[in-house]
Amino acid sequence: MEVPRLDHALNSPTSPCEEVIKNLSLEAIQLCDRDGNKSQDSGIAEMEELPVPHNIKISNITCDSFKISWEMDSKSKDRITHYFIDLNKKENKNSNKFKHKDVPTKLVAKAVPLPMTVRGHWFLSPRTEYTVAVQTASKQVDGDYVVSEWSEIIEFCTADYSKVHLTQLLEKAEVIAGRMLKFSVFYRNQHKEYFDYIREHHGNAMQPSVKDNSGSHGSPISGKLEGIFFSCSTEFNTGKPPQDSPYGRYRFEIAAEKLFNPNSNLYFGDFYCMYTAYHYVILVIAPVGSPGDEFCKQRLPQLNSKDNKFLTCTEEDGVLVYHHAQDVILEVIYTDPVDLSLGTVAEITGHQLMSLSTANAKKDPSCKTCNISVGR
Repeated sequence: MEVPRLDHALNSPTSPCEEVIKNLSLEAIQLCDRDGNKSQDSGIAEMEELPVPHNIKISNITCDSFKISWEMDSKSKDRITHYFIDLNKKENKNSNKFKHKDVPTKLVAKAVPLPMTVRGHWFLSPRTEYTVAVQTASKQVDGDYVVSEWSEIIEFCTADYSKVHLTQLLEKAEVIAGRMLKFSVFYRNQHKEYFDYIREHHGNAMQPSVKDNSGSHGSPISGKLEGIFFSCSTEFNTGKPPQDSPYGRYRFEIAAEKLFNPNSNLYFGDFYCMYTAYHYVILVIAPVGSPGDEFCKQRLPQLNSKDNKFLTCTEEDGVLVYHHAQDVILEVIYTDPVDLSLGTVAEITGHQLMSLSTANAKKDPSCKTCNISVGR
């Protein structure tokens, strides 16, 4: 049996109540908060005994939906006409108060068989902690409501983007990727102290580290995937890496075929901007069968290394040839250690442009180019 869905929050600033009611047959009503305080002219009758939801269960959690169910005593159960669901971000437990008497602040659904699906990107964001409490209600002939006491408060966390969501991001990125330019090396900029530390403490091998939280809030690689960041973008007029960098004056360069070859897999990881005109695409290169490869295979869309819009490796006359997209800035994560002896380290001649750094950078949630219609 298909489970009815609750698709919108009535307090969404971007989704007028009238539209919600029209599309979803929900009722715009004014409710009391979890402490039982009613708003002025709330239209809610004095509390009568209705079963209080208990043993609340949250399941089937995605980045913008979840299923909720609970148990109720059988007494007066047949009088229930509606469920009131109080949903808040965990860090704002006490912020769900009426700002205007005509703006409801709870989710409302007609009483349906449980579990019930709550879905809506206007009020659910990925990888975010929420609290939820439930009331049962009975609508009276005069339009007033009798309500139960609030249930206990339950905490849960929404999930990351799924492969389906990432594929939507991928398709958006493909639109603006631009023509492909030839390149021959991957490079990584850092301070001199970084490379000195690698030589002294890691036997000359750069080690993967956990990716920071830059980019899309729902990206499954943020805070989880271990890898080493590389760049491959070239200057249009020279065909070589730019001499400027936001990450340090020393650059490690390595032949592209050392990292990206027929023995590695390529994955799409993210697409974002930071309130700027240019956009970033994160790709992951993982040696076949490596832990990084297994991580990505379960979570990320895999790209055809020979034919995609961002980064390609093809063979011409027995030689591997590489191209990168011109109109996006590629950030490439390699998931295995890389020995410095496989390339060279040298000081660059340009400037350190800190304004281009993406460390823990937040994605612009209003950009129509790089956002999809799920939780931001």
